[in-house]
Amino acid sequence: MGYAGGRRPDPTYRHIGDHTETVQVDYDPKRITYGQLLDFFWKSHTPNSPSRSGQYMRAVFYHDENQRGQAEASKAALEKELGRSVHTRVVPLHSFTMAEDYHQKYLLKQQHRLKAEMSRIYPSHRDFVDSTAVGRINGYAGGNGSKEHFERDIERLGLSDAGKQALRNIVERQWDYERQ
Repeated sequence: MGYAGGRRPDPTYRHIGDHTETVQVDYDPKRITYGQLLDFFWKSHTPNSPSRSGQYMRAVFYHDENQRGQAEASKAALEKELGRSVHTRVVPLHSFTMAEDYHQKYLLKQQHRLKAEMSRIYPSHRDFVDSTAVGRINGYAGGNGSKEHFERDIERLGLSDAGKQALRNIVERQWDYERQ
């Protein structure tokens, strides 16, 4: 979690300037392409309503002209498929500034047992924030992900049996709520 899209140096939550809140995705282009990431982005994104503010702007960022072309082409294809405008902006990434510590993995941090377990595995704040397992647990704590992915992931997250049960309880409450 961090800030990008603007020119103000050193943005913070309280002084975000012309930046927007966003996430940075680090990926291995030998395993997944930027185009595949764009496909996933559009499938998991709500592009139709205008952004409420610059802080929460709907945006996809690019690093170079090749990525810009792919992002604009994928946006145009989605607009054609939907038959209406997509309000997501395609924006150059000049810089990415990590958000303050209290914003990182916020949902997981509300689950004290799970946070404690993952903090033992990843004692440095940077390792904690960058951990794929921590990211997945944070996502599941927020009600994201499918049952199929959860069942696949639960054994690979590094949690104790008690931690697995705690996460399972959170996820099942989320699924029960969604069914109502």
